[in-house]
Amino acid sequence: MSKVIGWREIKGAGACRYDAVALGEVMLRFDPRDVPVARMRDAVRVFQGGGETNVACGLAYAFGLRTAVLTALVDDAIGANIRNQLREAGVDTSRILWWNTRADGSRLSTDQKGTLHNGINFTYNGAGLLESSTLYYRAHTPATRLQPGDFDFDGLFASEGVRVFSTGGIFTLIGPRTAELAEEAGRKAAEHGTFVAADLNYRSKVEPDKEKARAINRKLAPWIGFLVGNDSDLSDALGYETGVGKNAPFEEWLAAYQLTIRKVAADYPSLSLIGTQWREATNADQIGWGAVLYDARAEKWHVAPLRHGVPIRDRTGGGDSFASGVLAALLKGKDLDTAVAWGAAHGILVQETPGDITMVSQSQVEAEAKRAAAGLGVKASR
Repeated sequence: MSKVIGWREIKGAGACRYDAVALGEVMLRFDPRDVPVARMRDAVRVFQGGGETNVACGLAYAFGLRTAVLTALVDDAIGANIRNQLREAGVDTSRILWWNTRADGSRLSTDQKGTLHNGINFTYNGAGLLESSTLYYRAHTPATRLQPGDFDFDGLFASEGVRVFSTGGIFTLIGPRTAELAEEAGRKAAEHGTFVAADLNYRSKVEPDKEKARAINRKLAPWIGFLVGNDSDLSDALGYETGVGKNAPFEEWLAAYQLTIRKVAADYPSLSLIGTQWREATNADQIGWGAVLYDARAEKWHVAPLRHGVPIRDRTGGGDSFASGVLAALLKGKDLDTAVAWGAAHGILVQETPGDITMVSQSQVEAEAKRAAAGLGVKASR
């Protein structure tokens, strides 16, 4: 097995075309604002987003880094809309694999009847006691058809150069061979000295069989340098039970989570960083927020300041934005205290704006990290 590099060994920017590349699914999201989906009529907003590609968007838009996505889309107006939104975020879309609509019999071809279609979802943000809810239409998307060999990883990681490769547990489960593709990508990245990050991101609506998810993640884990997963993800996607109550306070949760993470680190010595965000859901509009990062090689914990009673607009994408905040700090040569602070700040700020992906800047992330560390309130800028 190839040596998996640690976060301190991330390649320099000058040696690589990309700071980060993400492999995953991207969908078009319809947001009915404050109206439940069953009653939506007008004023629907449209966003793009995906559990894996959100990381590339955050790194590009908020932190000005060079990113690309590896995904698949049907070449139609919906696909063009998604591509255009990715471009607006600053992401390189030249590596998207496109399915034509000529029904010409080739593998990368479909018809114009929606037999194979771009993924969409309807996400209602919730309000007060009405919880957030997402309805997916993703069973017949081109991303579910992706398989090993679809991307030239040797050319990408060796010839062009990538500092960080990122993927996640949603993508590994959406198609019959997407897990094999993710494992191929992780292995090739490690072979060529690229730092690998993955978010377990288990979704029962994608794969209700947890044992299938666990088997897949156990194959991918040996190639990962930075693993993102909270206590429920570690249980659902890897089989580690933390044994802490769902509504446990942060201090109780952290003590239990630390014990679990030490077991994970012992079982997977390739891991150099393990971390997650912590969420305390008061209601759909207000949360508590924290984040932790474990340096497995130094056996040291880094904990972001805890935030209580934060009003939010849209909880989708908070975890992805935590991951991109951490990775941005690492790519910019910051220490782990800064990395967890940026991850926590970026994650909470993204929940203050609509949509899955970031609408904030690095300066806003740094300001929020500084504010939280000082325990200050929020003031108006005039």
